[in-house]
Amino acid sequence: MIDYSTILMVLFAAILSFLLVFLSIPTILRVSHAKNLFDEPGKRRIHKQAVPNLGGLGIFIGILFTYSLYIDWFDIRAVPFIIPALLVIFSIGIKDDIMITAPMVKLLGQILAAFIIVGFGDLRLTDFHGFFGLQPDYFSSMAISILFVIFIVNGFNLIDGVDGLATISGMISIMAFSLWFFINGNFHISTLGAIVMGALLAFLYYNVFSKRQKIFMGDTGSMIIGFILATMALQFMEANAPAVRSNLNIQMISAPAVVVGILIVPVIDTLRVFFLRLSKGNSPFVADKNHIHHRLLTLGFSHIQIALILGGVNIFFIVLNFLLKDFGMLKLMVLNLVLGFVIFYLPAMFIRIKLKKLRNDQVETSMASTVSREQE
Repeated sequence: MIDYSTILMVLFAAILSFLLVFLSIPTILRVSHAKNLFDEPGKRRIHKQAVPNLGGLGIFIGILFTYSLYIDWFDIRAVPFIIPALLVIFSIGIKDDIMITAPMVKLLGQILAAFIIVGFGDLRLTDFHGFFGLQPDYFSSMAISILFVIFIVNGFNLIDGVDGLATISGMISIMAFSLWFFINGNFHISTLGAIVMGALLAFLYYNVFSKRQKIFMGDTGSMIIGFILATMALQFMEANAPAVRSNLNIQMISAPAVVVGILIVPVIDTLRVFFLRLSKGNSPFVADKNHIHHRLLTLGFSHIQIALILGGVNIFFIVLNFLLKDFGMLKLMVLNLVLGFVIFYLPAMFIRIKLKKLRNDQVETSMASTVSREQE
C-alpha cells in the first residue's frame, strides 16, 4: 500500500530545502558583491565576466538545516557521521572558493571527511559482489571505500565546468538512488535525497536561468554533491550485499556496476581525462581543457545544451543498468565502461571531422583563388 504520509514527509523535506536555498542565495550574492568575492575570468575559465562563486554555501545551509530538522522531528535515522564529514567538506570547499587552497590541503581534507564516514561511521564496501570470488578484509575494505569517496568527490568537482552540468547530473543520480531506497523502505536515505534535490533545484534557477543574480556553486557545492552521492553509493552497495539483500523488494545483483552506471558522467570523464593526460606524459592532476564539456563547447553547444545532453546520457545508463541489474557484476561493469568511453569519445571524433572539413574547405578556397589569379 502507498504510504501517503511518508510521501508527503519526503516532499516537504524537498520544499523546505528548496525555500532555504532560494531565499538565502540573494543574501549571499549581496555579501559577495560587497566583499568582492568572485570567480574571476582566466585562461582555465570558460566564463568571460566575474561571477560570485559561493552558491555552495547556500546549498550547504539548505541541506544541513533541513536534514538536522528531520532527524530531530521525524525520527529519521541519520547516516552515521555524515554531518561532521560534511562540515569538513564544507570547510575546505569554502576556503578554496574564497582564498584558494593548495591541492594537497584539499586532498587531505577529503581524506579526513572520507575517513570519518568510513572509519567512524563504518560505512564501507564489505563485499565485492562476486568479483572474481574475492572478498576484502577490514583494512582493504576501508582503503577501497575511502578511495571511492575521494574519486567521486573529485569527479563531481571536475565536471563542474559549465552552468547546470554538476547540478543536473547530481539531481539525476540522486533521484535514481533515492527512488530505489524509497521502494525498498529505506526512508532516511530517500529523505536525504529529496533534501539535496530541493537544494539543487533552487540553486539551478540562479545558476542557469537568472540573468541578474547569477552564481556558481564553487568547489563547496560540487564536493558536497559528490560526497553525498558517494555516501549513497556505499549504502546502496552494502544494502545489496549477498548476505543481506534477500529482504529487498528490488535486488541489485550487480550493485557496484549499477553504481558506475548511475554515476557514469563523473566516472567516465575523470577516467578518460586522467588516461589522456598520462598518455601525453603529463601529470594526471594538472588541469586542462580536455573534459567532455570542453569538447561539446568546441562543437558549438551552449551550457544548458551540454548539461541536458549529458543528463540524457546519464538517464540512458541508469535505465540500462536497472534493466540489466542481474546481468552479472563483471559483465555489466565492462559494458558500462566500454560503452561509456565510446560515447564520450564521440565529441572528439566529431571535432576531428569538423577540422578536416575546414581544412578541405580552406584548400579548395585557396585553389580556386589561385586559378582565378592565373586566368586574370
